[in-house]
Amino acid sequence: MRSNIWKGSISFGLLNIPVTLQTADQEKEIHFSMLDKKDLSRINYKKFNAQTGKEVPYDRIVKGFEYEKGHYVIVNDTDFRKANPKATQTIDIEDFVLLSDVDPLLFERPYYLAPQKGAEKGYYLLREALKRSKKVAIAKIVIRVKQHLVMLMPREDYIVLEILRFAHQVKETSEVDYLKEANKKVSFTPRELKMAEELIEGMTAKWNPEKYKDTYYQDMMKLIKQKVRQGQGHIVEEVQKEPRIESTSNIIDLMPLLKKSLAASKPKTVKKKTASRAHA
Repeated sequence: MRSNIWKGSISFGLLNIPVTLQTADQEKEIHFSMLDKKDLSRINYKKFNAQTGKEVPYDRIVKGFEYEKGHYVIVNDTDFRKANPKATQTIDIEDFVLLSDVDPLLFERPYYLAPQKGAEKGYYLLREALKRSKKVAIAKIVIRVKQHLVMLMPREDYIVLEILRFAHQVKETSEVDYLKEANKKVSFTPRELKMAEELIEGMTAKWNPEKYKDTYYQDMMKLIKQKVRQGQGHIVEEVQKEPRIESTSNIIDLMPLLKKSLAASKPKTVKKKTASRAHA
């Protein structure tokens, strides 16, 4: 299954190369559900009003920014659209730099860039130029109304786009507890350094990512399958609840139930006639 998350073009000088952005990573995680130890019922999480204690429906929840203690400004979808850069559908290349000059701490998430039909020549021209120059392209892209700093680099026969963190999103060493202090306190002898270098040399191998396996994931799945084989599986029933009708008195509002019942009792033929009259 193809997973295009963005469709646009690379702006490279006077060249315009139509491309699609597709995910390069795939999460392999073990997800657990929270259950009540007493009867193995699922644990649900609901949003409650902190003052009334009542559950708040999703469509009534708004986003608020606390600019002073206890003071909030409400921000809606229109505000977000105004504040974020306009989605130009273009990857605007701003500079070309050496890959070795880009701090790995800035790397966030990789994507594949694929050419659209008819754009193959421009795509592979850029890839080949990047390979020969041993450079990477630094650009900006807007995905889902959020702007990202990105790096385009050649990888074998194609181009990879790596989303980068902006510089302000990475901590300075001075902001990391004890890091600089520890560096000042340490000293070692030339002999200790030489032995460490020899150890590194002895353990040096050609890089092969396939060699490294997620052993924790494999061991955990093995344990889970073993428990299933031993009959330790449990059936957890999904509880289907009717919408709760809120009432401030002992008189229950029957209107929602009456409407639901009336709609269910109408013959299908009546629905078709109503629909045909609506189109008329």
